[in-house]
Amino acid sequence: MHMVEQDLAAVARTIIDANRYMTLATADAQGQPWASPVFYATADYTEFYWASAPQTTHSENLAQRPQVSIVIFDSTVPEGTGQAVYLSATAEQVHDDDLDRAQAVYPGPVPDPYRLYRATAYEHSVLCPRGESGACLQHGVLVDHRVLVNPAGG
Repeated sequence: MHMVEQDLAAVARTIIDANRYMTLATADAQGQPWASPVFYATADYTEFYWASAPQTTHSENLAQRPQVSIVIFDSTVPEGTGQAVYLSATAEQVHDDDLDRAQAVYPGPVPDPYRLYRATAYEHSVLCPRGESGACLQHGVLVDHRVLVNPAGG
C-alpha cells in the first residue's frame, strides 16, 4: 500500500473516532434527496449505528430505498483546512434478532418510539491532500477529488 494511502486511512479513522454526528443522505422512492444529522456509534469503521423514530423522513426513505451516502466531518476547523470521510452504504432498521450486537456498540438505551438503524459502508473515501502548490500530492491535479481508503484495514 502506498504511504499516502496509509496516511489517508489513518485520517479517516481519526475523523470517525473524533466526531459523533454524521450527515445521512437518503432519497425517497422518487429520488427526492433528504439529509439529516444523526448521532452515531461504530466499533469497526464499517457498521454505523444511530437511533431514529421510524416516522422521520430519513427512516421512511430507508424503508423504500436503502442506499445512502454519509459524510463525517469536523465543522469547527478553519476554512480550507477541513477533511471529511465520505461513505457509500446500505442502511436498514436493526432487526430484533440483531439488537444485542447493535446495543453493544450504540451507547445507552434507545427510548420509544426510537429504533436502532445500521448503515453498512461498502466504500470510504477522503479528499486527496494538496501540497503547497495547490496540486494534489498523489495525482498532481488542481481540483478536489476523493480517493478510496480502508480505515478498517485489511
